[in-house]
Amino acid sequence: MRMLPERCVDVAIADPPYNASKGNQWKWDSSAGLPGFGGNWSKVSAAWDDMPLVDYLAFTMQWLRELKRVVRPTGSLWIHGTYHNIGIINFALQLLEIEIINEVVWFKRNSFPNLSGRRLTASHETILWAHTGQRREYLFNYEDSKELPFPEDGLKTPGRQMRTVWDVPNNKDRSELADGKHPTQKPVRLLRRMLALTARPGQICLVPFAGAGSECIAATQQGLYFLGFELEREYVDVSNRRLGIGLGHATTPAIPSATS
Repeated sequence: MRMLPERCVDVAIADPPYNASKGNQWKWDSSAGLPGFGGNWSKVSAAWDDMPLVDYLAFTMQWLRELKRVVRPTGSLWIHGTYHNIGIINFALQLLEIEIINEVVWFKRNSFPNLSGRRLTASHETILWAHTGQRREYLFNYEDSKELPFPEDGLKTPGRQMRTVWDVPNNKDRSELADGKHPTQKPVRLLRRMLALTARPGQICLVPFAGAGSECIAATQQGLYFLGFELEREYVDVSNRRLGIGLGHATTPAIPSATS
């Protein structure tokens, strides 16, 4: 992002490492026949998701500082997290004087149950909506937030204001997984909602942690251009397959690898 000029993108969706790859490993084999699990499950365990706390804070400050620089004052930042990392991100935003507009609770009704019986079942993630301007110039498609249909959301009443709790199932369409997947991949319909609220066709969406490219897919479906960065070559390849890049029919810029 340091290579990008100031104020060059209109919206950013950041799905950073949650720094949650700690403790014991576990997985679930759906062949055991427990209904409602929707496939095999496993805990994320990756080197990119395990940092000392002080390093994670410094890392968070680095990428947020760059987002503040490159996102226009009329633009928005959307940032994913859970209890593992969202407090650090909130703290970093305040240090950088980036105003939080809303804290959104993404309710995941099909969450993985707590198998140990030692804590409550985690059934939500947190999404922070923020902006970089000084006079609250950020784009908000208010009428669309009331009128757009979200049939899967049992908490959204058509024609009424959208609340900060979103009932969006975490299930992915088969097409979202056909070319490969990422362990923390988000459903495209969740990402399209963010862009429907805060962007317009023809604008540019920045994706600093592209993963399997879901945000880039959402951007193209909403009529936006995208710029995505991803460090892991495996997921760069997944993203490019999903987007048709290198297959002769890509319509938006490719996701560059960290070494390109």
